[in-house]
Amino acid sequence: MPWPSRKRDKGAAADKKEPDAKIAKTEEETPDKEEEEKTTKPPAGSSKSGWKNWKKTKESDAGGEESKITYCHWLLKSEPESRLEKGVDVKFSIDDLKAQPNQTTFWDGVRNYQARNFLRAMKLGQQAFFYHSNCKEPGIVGIVKIVKEAYPDHTQFDQKDPHYDSTSRKENPKWSMVDVQFVRMTKRFIPLSEIKTHHLAHKADGGPLKNMMLFTRQRLSIQPLTQEEFDFVLSLEEEKPH
Repeated sequence: MPWPSRKRDKGAAADKKEPDAKIAKTEEETPDKEEEEKTTKPPAGSSKSGWKNWKKTKESDAGGEESKITYCHWLLKSEPESRLEKGVDVKFSIDDLKAQPNQTTFWDGVRNYQARNFLRAMKLGQQAFFYHSNCKEPGIVGIVKIVKEAYPDHTQFDQKDPHYDSTSRKENPKWSMVDVQFVRMTKRFIPLSEIKTHHLAHKADGGPLKNMMLFTRQRLSIQPLTQEEFDFVLSLEEEKPH
């Protein structure tokens, strides 16, 4: 491969244009404790388009706790601008993906337990937004699909890789990755600021983006989406930029 490590933002640092987010150094700041290992995997599934078919499997009575819902799409964050990590440039834009053989590559370097569990929940053929993160104007630039389900991330064993983990063992690997393939560019760039405007409106009126993890767990580089979240965000490509 032309890049020794997938150029991903390990920590999915809070986006520069996101005023409510605190800048996070890396996802590894999340404690590697037993509670992280037990993070619940999202159920993979499918649902039909439209708000009426939004399937909540359980409503939580606890204040502030997210309802358990069906996830069948994803949002993957990657850094389009050069940044050195342990001497290695971790830049990886959607153009870099398009330049790969068969426009396919592995999505490695995830070092957060919840994000890893999301990777392990991905199913063959599911689609994800490719999101440019930690840059001047973060947002969604394209769509990819999962072409190989989770398997051990080889970079955890490579001492020269910035994502090397000396505590992981080949007989019981801690970290996983999937293979993704470019599907298409979105018809236009969909900026974070625009998505946030809808998120805030939906928090007030109960729209599909009200619980979008891009704003509730913004540090995660791998985020699940419901069918309704995916459909609504995708519909924005048909609208004129605000």
